[in-house]
Amino acid sequence: MALRILDGGMGRELLRIGAPFKQPEWSALALIEAPDYVRTAHDSFVRAGADFITTNSYAVVPFHIGEARFAADGERLAALAGQLARDAANASEHPVQVAGSLPPVLGSYRPDLFDAEASAPLLRALVDGLSPYVDVWLGETLSSTAEAQAAHRALNGDPRPLWLSFTLDDTADIDAIVKGELAPTLRSGESIEAALAVAVSLGAKAFLFNCSQAEIMEAAVRLARAARDARGVDLELGVYANTFEPQRQRGAANSGLSALRDDLQPDGYAVFARRWADAGASIIGGCCGIGPEHIALLSTAVRAEFN
Repeated sequence: MALRILDGGMGRELLRIGAPFKQPEWSALALIEAPDYVRTAHDSFVRAGADFITTNSYAVVPFHIGEARFAADGERLAALAGQLARDAANASEHPVQVAGSLPPVLGSYRPDLFDAEASAPLLRALVDGLSPYVDVWLGETLSSTAEAQAAHRALNGDPRPLWLSFTLDDTADIDAIVKGELAPTLRSGESIEAALAVAVSLGAKAFLFNCSQAEIMEAAVRLARAARDARGVDLELGVYANTFEPQRQRGAANSGLSALRDDLQPDGYAVFARRWADAGASIIGGCCGIGPEHIALLSTAVRAEFN
């Protein structure tokens, strides 16, 4: 299957290019105060060769923008995020599709905070705002299968492809995972096989892993590929890792500005990307800390090796 390239991490790219950026709003602050920066970031990933760009809706949740602002303006901000991505895709010289980001609305990396009833209206507002602009739906950085099911319910039968991307527990013993002595799991503790079974039951078209350490992604892809092949289903696999320094304590993602690794510059990241593609991933991009320069290398040299 031909390798397709996702974009990189929006938040750190906004910070890099000088957009308004602080906690608690995170990447939503540019959307609120200076949306031209969001378009600039999308354009950079498009020029780098991304086949998909992701709407800047990840932080359009009460955790980041506050409950009052979300209630008053959440759907409009989601629509703006969709429009900015759509405009960038339409302006591209090569075909680009827009992935509508549906985040874990009650807290990233925190499956213990999930509440189906509380999440439903938040996800519905995002879906309503994004819907006119997206080609695929991307439930991303999901810590549990319950979060994936919530994203699916919010779509209410929307016929566009659903991609489900799970974040892995990288507070575990990464060396043991790399050596095959320990199986990677979701942050909820659920197995890769259980997550894939849920993705299949929900009709997902792609099953991905994101926002975790690069080292554990290969093992997860191999488990997912074996589970997929055993079921005989048509399901693409994908990876977009972050460049965070290892974090051994559990906590909410984006609660602070995490330090980034020096060894995952484009060449270093591409080494891992080749392993993921060898393992069976046909969709590869980047999460937090992965910029246009990384995507450019993936879209040229790495793509050429696997297509």
